Amino acid sequence: MNHALQFYIDGQWVAPLGPARRAVIDPCTEEPFAEIAMGTPADVDRAVAAARRAFPSFAMTTPEERLALIRRILDVYAERHEDIALAISREIGAPLALARGWQANLGTRHLKELIRTCEAFVWQRMKGTTLITHEPIGVAALITPWNWPINQIVCKVAPAIAAGCTMVLKPSEVSPLNAILFAEVLDAAGVPPGVFNLVHGDGATVGTALCSHPDVDMVSFTGSTRAGIDVARLAAPTVKRVHQELGGKSANLILEDADLAAAVTSGVNACFGNSGQSCNAPTRMFVPAARHDEAVAIARDAAARHVVGAADAEGTTLGPVVSAVQFDRIQHLIGCGIEEGAVLVTGGLGRPEGLPRGYYVRPTIFAGVRPEMTIARDEIFGPVLSILPYDDEEQAVAMANDSVFGLAAYVQSGDREHARRIAFRLRAGSVHLNHPAWDAGAPFGGYKQSGNGREYGEWGLEAFLEVKGIVGYDA
Repeated sequence: MNHALQFYIDGQWVAPLGPARRAVIDPCTEEPFAEIAMGTPADVDRAVAAARRAFPSFAMTTPEERLALIRRILDVYAERHEDIALAISREIGAPLALARGWQANLGTRHLKELIRTCEAFVWQRMKGTTLITHEPIGVAALITPWNWPINQIVCKVAPAIAAGCTMVLKPSEVSPLNAILFAEVLDAAGVPPGVFNLVHGDGATVGTALCSHPDVDMVSFTGSTRAGIDVARLAAPTVKRVHQELGGKSANLILEDADLAAAVTSGVNACFGNSGQSCNAPTRMFVPAARHDEAVAIARDAAARHVVGAADAEGTTLGPVVSAVQFDRIQHLIGCGIEEGAVLVTGGLGRPEGLPRGYYVRPTIFAGVRPEMTIARDEIFGPVLSILPYDDEEQAVAMANDSVFGLAAYVQSGDREHARRIAFRLRAGSVHLNHPAWDAGAPFGGYKQSGNGREYGEWGLEAFLEVKGIVGYDA
């Protein structure tokens, strides 16, 4: 990794201004395998200054010029796809098939969807005699998480470029190497100096400096609700636009008319995907009380088919969780489930047999879960599923909506019209009917404490745009 101890600022790889370093840990072995430089507020200042200098000229480029740039980025990204997949697999422990087919591939899919969006987007229109025009918001601070790293980097950086913004990216210090590779992609694609800048660091130092910086016009943040509150507080004195995608505790409603075996199995697999480290994972499964025991048996069998192991081991479906901090938190919450009286169906505390090293978690299912239990309310961010019985649909909808979160929800039914009716009643930013294919053009974001604003497609582009009305333009 040639640039791991450098930052990308003003079109150049530069040395950091401070001496701090951080090891990148392989979660499969708990051993360091790389090292990155950690930034200071002074590094943030020079990155923001570069973005501010570049903004006036880049903002005046045409949408067509910026679309051509996105197309070049897509071409170079395709050339580096395998490098990015291998980096993500190593730094977060994602099985290679997942790293290639989903983690790295989501970058490709976002770029292609953005190209389609830009081709159809109406940048200017007349409303009577007033011209309505869209303009870039300015300098954007982009703060991204470790769990789907390149997905969140691309779905922020690419639309910011397409909008005409300049930016500073602070990726997660836990999974930073893919961000370095993406900076190399942008450099090779010819992104002008200062348009994109990369500074590594932690939230307390670099994140704080970015969110409070007077020359930053917008913060786009993906992470925990707790951290999102801090971001909003830091940004408030300068009245920045704050765009947040935060935590989730997504409900999966399996209705009476669903194919129970198919619905429960797909629900378990969706919950356990990426080792449960997805903010929109369906971690609360609601099943008819009369079929609770049947659902539990199906879920146990589905969990047993998962293979926990190293990212590069043949047959692995679940890699480790990303860090010791994450492992310890999951263990604590599994312990809460046991202590509060939930029925442990499979899994539980400790590592799986035969895996003494690495942050491996036993795929865990709890049954007979009550809505007030900690495991039904807190975001666990690991392969832990709670099954909650309901007496009727009114109770199911009420329990599903009884959460401080509202990122996603899932409905399983044999009757599409039935599923649609339930979908309109769920307080979530996206509702998935019968586990459909992933849609890069669907808006992504949440209600309540799951955040504000939306990403992907035209919503992701509009997030970085101001709307101006020129009154009397055609008087």
